[in-house]
Amino acid sequence: MDAVVAFAPLAGALIAGLLARYIGKAGAMAAATALMGVALAAAVSLFLGLYAGDAQAHTTIIARWIEIGGFKANWAIRVDMLSAIMMVVVTSVSFLVHVYSWGYMAEDANKSRFFAYLSFFTFAMLMLVTADDFLQMFFGWEGVGLASYLLIGFWFDRKSANSAAIKAFVVNRVGDVGFALGIVGVFALFGSIQFDAVFSQIEAVKEARLVAGPLDLPYLETIAVLLFIGAMGKSAQFFLHVWLPDAMEGPTPVSALIHAATMVTAGVFLVSRCAAIYDVAHGAATLILLVGAVTAFFAASVGLVQNDIKRVIAYSTCSQLGYMFVAAGAGAYQAAMFHLFTHAFFKALLFLGAGSVIHGMHHEQDMRRMGGLARALPVTYAMMLIGTLAITGVGIPGTHIGFAGFLSKDAILESAYARGLDLEIAQLAFWMGLLTALFTAFYSWRLIFMTFHGPKYWREAVAHGHDAPAHAAHDGAHPQATTHDDDHGDAHVPHESPIVMLAPLVLLAIGAVGAGMAFYEPFFGKEAESFWHGIFAGHGEHSVLEAAHHAPLWVKSAPFAAGVIGLVLAIVTYGFNPRGMRAMGEKGGPMQAFLAHKWYFDELYQAVFVRNAERLGDWFSKRIDRGTIDRFGPDGWALASRLTGGWVSRLQSGFVYHYAFVMLIGVVGLGVFALMSVGR
Repeated sequence: MDAVVAFAPLAGALIAGLLARYIGKAGAMAAATALMGVALAAAVSLFLGLYAGDAQAHTTIIARWIEIGGFKANWAIRVDMLSAIMMVVVTSVSFLVHVYSWGYMAEDANKSRFFAYLSFFTFAMLMLVTADDFLQMFFGWEGVGLASYLLIGFWFDRKSANSAAIKAFVVNRVGDVGFALGIVGVFALFGSIQFDAVFSQIEAVKEARLVAGPLDLPYLETIAVLLFIGAMGKSAQFFLHVWLPDAMEGPTPVSALIHAATMVTAGVFLVSRCAAIYDVAHGAATLILLVGAVTAFFAASVGLVQNDIKRVIAYSTCSQLGYMFVAAGAGAYQAAMFHLFTHAFFKALLFLGAGSVIHGMHHEQDMRRMGGLARALPVTYAMMLIGTLAITGVGIPGTHIGFAGFLSKDAILESAYARGLDLEIAQLAFWMGLLTALFTAFYSWRLIFMTFHGPKYWREAVAHGHDAPAHAAHDGAHPQATTHDDDHGDAHVPHESPIVMLAPLVLLAIGAVGAGMAFYEPFFGKEAESFWHGIFAGHGEHSVLEAAHHAPLWVKSAPFAAGVIGLVLAIVTYGFNPRGMRAMGEKGGPMQAFLAHKWYFDELYQAVFVRNAERLGDWFSKRIDRGTIDRFGPDGWALASRLTGGWVSRLQSGFVYHYAFVMLIGVVGLGVFALMSVGR
């Protein structure tokens, strides 16, 4: 049964991708096959999730994989509470995204290819979260990287989509180098890459040193940092975050799946799975804490000025991931996983809600061309409102009553405060987290006001002739789609999405409202120790959690207060004076330019890495490849052959007397040689 979870989506992907032409050209059967595969995986995952709560961890070996000397890796499915939670999150969100995509991608001519990629993405993520050793995790890790490349660049005839896909692939390769080196280090130190074998030896090797030439480093700290570099790339943490906003070039369901429950949460899962290592590697844990806090603050600050509805939510994803790493770095892995769990609901809800807005606005994504959509899209508005209440952390301070984000985000900040009692950087992370909460509330309510309230700017766009073909560069308006606007009406008035797109929103909204209250005690409360079955050992299960539960009332109330301040600022600016803020935004200024250009990271990386890489590649191409290898290699041999052939061809004149003369010279030469030989 364990194997069904992973291989049902793979079967759906193979059938939808390879047999699409035989089971229906329209793509409906291919989509249905992929949907059934993911639905089966979701059902089995739910059963395993319930079963994991009453059973010990177990591993099902599917096949022997690699055995070379002392290196051994099996293809196996590991089921414990940590992997069971991830399976439930991945498959349930993926199932809802598949259902939503049935309506969202209805007009696309390549629907079968899209569903094949989507199901393969799900399979790769399941391989990652059910891994029993580092190598299988790396296999799933690379699988989601490949799938993300295919999905982000799904509309491959658009240059922007190709560029975004390549950017995501290359930036993730940087992190993957760190992950791969970390796996090598794990095997070199422990003699195994199997999780239980590694974690059981940590106390025995925690003082080991890595000595290589002038380097003398703590071995375990080095491994922990290398593994975290892999997590930085996959989870878009500061310095390796630049790929995530550009991933919006893919269809909106892709954004929901990548951002909510799959690829970007893989780094958090990796750190949580290796909790036993990070409990000992305090330096690496502190680095995780700092990077997470900086990422949360950075992404939230950039989200303040974004006008693309999907990019606002994308930066909020980056920011929320920073929160998760703050918790993991503080040793509160339960809080990190709690926020990962609740985040899957409200972030998928926000992304799919944004997709519903884009669909209803005929592929328009710029919020400056929206406004006043609450009546035209009432269900979408209600769902987006619930998602906003969840991400901004609305609840009753000091209680366990509130939306999902209220309980899980507050658990992180309380954990950071508790860790800050003996670690100054954790104090900084706590205050940066509070400021991030204020920013989050502001840009989230700004999105609501700009999209659903205020002047109806979309009327101006219609009046000036901005129809669907004019926005073909936007999400969903792909040139290969069978139609763009025929079913939207001639007047291009905003309209509500079909039921197949709205139903997943309603189900996700239920999770965004109640997941925090339902799962607070098992994930983070008094039941946490028995719930996790001892997966998280060390200070992460004792001192930090205990201190977090006894945090002062002002600590428990501060995130809610920050959210209220953000809401008030959004009301004062975009609620009461939307046209004035629009004019101010168009006028800009140094700070707005700094934030709009994402702290100029893209420009910096372009100048330092991309251009220099292009120059280096150009030099190698001209001087080494063509100037040396080709010149003295294939081209040199070709030139020598041509010259030799030209010279030899002169001997073939075609005249008999020339050949007779050559023969005579040969006979004379042989005669002279014979006479000289006799004389000797």
